[in-house]
Order: sequence, then structure tokens, then C-alpha cells
Amino acid sequence: MRAIDVEHLGRPHVIACWEVDDVLVDPGPESSLPTLLAAIGEEKPRALLLTHIHLDHAAATGAMVQRWPDLEVYVHERGAPHLIDPSRLLASAGRLYGDQLEYLWGRILPVPAANVTALAGGESVLGMRVAYTPGHASHHVSYLHEDSGTAFVGDVAGCRIPGTNLVVPPTPPPDIDLELWEESLDLLEGWSPQRLALTHFGPVDEPAGHLATLRARLREEAELARELPEDAYKADFQRRVKAAVDPDIAPELLQAVPSAYQWAGLDRYWRKKAEREAA
Repeated sequence: MRAIDVEHLGRPHVIACWEVDDVLVDPGPESSLPTLLAAIGEEKPRALLLTHIHLDHAAATGAMVQRWPDLEVYVHERGAPHLIDPSRLLASAGRLYGDQLEYLWGRILPVPAANVTALAGGESVLGMRVAYTPGHASHHVSYLHEDSGTAFVGDVAGCRIPGTNLVVPPTPPPDIDLELWEESLDLLEGWSPQRLALTHFGPVDEPAGHLATLRARLREEAELARELPEDAYKADFQRRVKAAVDPDIAPELLQAVPSAYQWAGLDRYWRKKAEREAA
């Protein structure tokens, strides 16, 4: 079991693809696929397990299936239709990333329906227990590797770059839901994992403390986003990151969790919450 650094845009410690025997969890973006292929010796993996379909985690999926037409892909049932027909995903990503879309994430190719296994949560696949863990994304699942006690947690367990203890919850639009996220953290804590496998970035060997810290940080970021306008929040977020970590590490963390999208996801959450309460 290892975290393969796909060196997104040439920078280390931004995106990890996890290799478990011959299975890959979250292959990362197509723009970093050459690095991933070099790391696995261009050997066909047995399957891809996706925690969710955000482009930093899953954009390489279509290109990998094009390369290996019988490659199996496991993804939550809400994300499966967008792998098979990525037109809506591309339209949404285009609004978010503009003309930087292909530079950042590469090509987003469709995956044939025959390759896709849709998950609801509660299954066991390839030695992994599957749980539905929304909050960061409505199509997010986590995987518990039964033999090692390692939980592959995508973004629901946040980001922590090597060399710092700063834990950051990624909060891009459109699916942030604090109540569901808290419930997902409850579920992960109930697993009592021996280790967390973060996409951003690497292993966490003290899961209980990390998850408790993430829970507090999620509440803090949500309150700041409610109190501050967008530009002020972005400036404050960048200031706090740069004050908390080594100057050489700050760019890695800010690439893994871009300040440009943190406020937008939380602001949408607060607006939707107010609409529900008003109704």
C-alpha cells in the first residue's frame, strides 16, 4: 500500500493516488496521468475506486479506461451518470475554472456504462467496506480496507500537507453540507480506523485526533465564511495558511485547497440553509 504523488502541475504533496495491491483509489487528474503511469510501471490496475468525481480525484478515469477498455470503475451512484456522460460535469467545471480547465485537469473522457459499478454505501468490494460519506460532495464514498484498517477518505477527512499539522476542510461548491459532513465524520470515527489515507496528502496515523481537529476547523471556516465577504475571506484564509506553515509548504497546501473556491461552497451552504429555514 502506498501513496503515489502524481505531482500535480509539477508540485509535490498536492494529490495522492493510493495503490492497494493492484487497485487504485482516486487516480487524480488526466493532466498528471503520465506521472501515475510511470509510478505503476504502466501496468493495468485491477480496478479504480473513486471516492467522488471531483476532477482532482477522478479526471483521469476516462483516459485510463480508454487505455485499458476492460478496466473496472467503482463510484457512488450519484456520480456514475456523470462519468458515463460528463457533459454536465464539464459545463459546471467550465464555469468554475474557465479557460484553465484543461490546463489544470486535462481531458475529461466518458466512461462506458459497462465499466461502471454504482455504489450506494454498505457494500464490500475488493476487500474494502464502502460507506456513503456526503458533506463535501453528494457523491462521496469512503472505503475501509479491512485487512489493514486503513480508511480511504477522499476529501471528507480534509487536507493536511506533510510538514505541517494544519488541517483544512476543502469546501468548494456546490455540495457543501455541514450537517451531513458531521454525520460522515461520525461514521468514520465509528470505523475506528488504524490509519486515514488522505488524497491531500498522505497517511494520517492518529485518526481520532485528526478527525476531531477537522470537525472543529470545519465549524471555524463556516463561521468565518458567514461573517466575511468573499475577498476578505480569501485574504484571511491565505494569511492564516501562510502564518501556520513553512513558506515552502504553503504553496502546496494552497494548490490542494485553493482559496478561490473555499468561500463559495460555504456561502452557498449558508444561503441554502436560510432558504430551507424560511420555507
